Amino acid sequence: MLIYCDSVLLIYFLDQVGPFHLRARSRMVALQAAGDRVALSDLTRLECRVGALKRKDAGALGVFDGFFVQPDVQLVPLTAAVFDRAAQLRADLNFKTPDALHLAAAIESGCDRFLTNDTRLRRCTDIAIEVLP
Repeated sequence: MLIYCDSVLLIYFLDQVGPFHLRARSRMVALQAAGDRVALSDLTRLECRVGALKRKDAGALGVFDGFFVQPDVQLVPLTAAVFDRAAQLRADLNFKTPDALHLAAAIESGCDRFLTNDTRLRRCTDIAIEVLP
């Protein structure tokens, strides 16, 4: 399965912050053990790297960048079709631009599932939404 991971999930997992860290780690370990692949976009990379850059934490930045280039991680493109789909998601469901772009990238790239901790994204029925338990 190809599973697009919302940025905040990867931040919880890789930066080991917040109350969701253990849950994110557990789900990511299970995802990898099942042979599933992670999908993300350059928007994900941007959002994940901001905290480490603000803190000037080269170690954390290296952890993120190392994750992004793993062989079971697929970078999906932000194409014109993704932006068009995101515009439609914003219009139909009133999602914020980043959320709409993440969802659209997952949908347009043929991901099987979208993994998040944001229950509001369940309103999107164009892709299976899995909310971190």
